[in-house]
Order: sequence, then structure tokens, then C-alpha cells
Amino acid sequence: VPAGGASLRPCSTRVTLEGVNRPVIDRIIRVDHAGEYGANRIYAGQMAVLGRSSVGPLIQQMWDQEKDHLKKFNELMVVYRVRPTVLLPFWNVAGFVLGAGSALLGKKGAMACTVAVEESISDHYNSQIRTLMEEDPEKYKELLQIIKQFRDDEREHHDIGLEHDAEA
Repeated sequence: VPAGGASLRPCSTRVTLEGVNRPVIDRIIRVDHAGEYGANRIYAGQMAVLGRSSVGPLIQQMWDQEKDHLKKFNELMVVYRVRPTVLLPFWNVAGFVLGAGSALLGKKGAMACTVAVEESISDHYNSQIRTLMEEDPEKYKELLQIIKQFRDDEREHHDIGLEHDAEA
């Protein structure tokens, strides 16, 4: 301990966990982490097949955003002390297989997969936003901002898929 009694341990920027609805927050963060992990694996599978094609840079751009989402949920799991789902090994394999399998169908197949997955995820985020708004929008302000931003990113990916022949 240095002079003055201050600790060498850095201060935590942890959010206040008092008054937080633990079951709701645990569920939201665990599910979102698993979803972003799965999305990362889907894009990894698509890149393994289509990475050097004309659509590769577009897939990489969306994957980079998903990597940022996963990084943030990894941080939130520590802050809120949430355990990851026990299904991560399943998401690891299933996500990659879904991504590679859809990409084997070509650009349209990959984009159709993107549209379906991103639509489902953005709907899921909307449901979580409603839940947190009903709980206490001020208490969950930071988490709401994160989820809203990620929802908007997922909608963008959805729309990119539609623009690139997903419906074909």
C-alpha cells in the first residue's frame, strides 16, 4: 500500500448492482452474449467459404461489427457477473456450420441466412428493450443504449442482406 493508504488496485467502473433485477439482467446478458457468439461463428463460416469472393469484404464488414458486439457482451458479463451459457460449444459448431452451409449455396444463400438471423436477433433485442423499459429505463439506461445500438446494427445487416439478393 503506497503512502496515504491508497490501494494499488485499480478502481472498478462496475455499475451499481443494487436494485437490479438479477434474473432479468442475467437472462438478457447471457442470451445476448450467446447470440453474438453464434453470429460471429456464422460470419466465420461464411468467410471460410466466400471470403475471397466479391461479397467477402461485405461479410467481413458485418463480421467486424459482430466482433465488437461480442467484445461488449464479454465485458458486460464481467461487470454484471453473469455466467455464459453452457451451450457455447454447441453455438461454436452450429454457428460455423450454418454460416459455411449457407455460403456453399452462394452469395444469395449467405445473404438469406444473414437476413433470417439478423431479423430474429433484432426482434429479440426489441423484446429486451421493452422489458427493460417496463423495469426502469433510468436504472438500465446504459444497457438500453447498448442494446438499441446493437439492434440498429443488426437491422442494418438485415437490410444489407436484402440489398444483396437474399430474397432470390
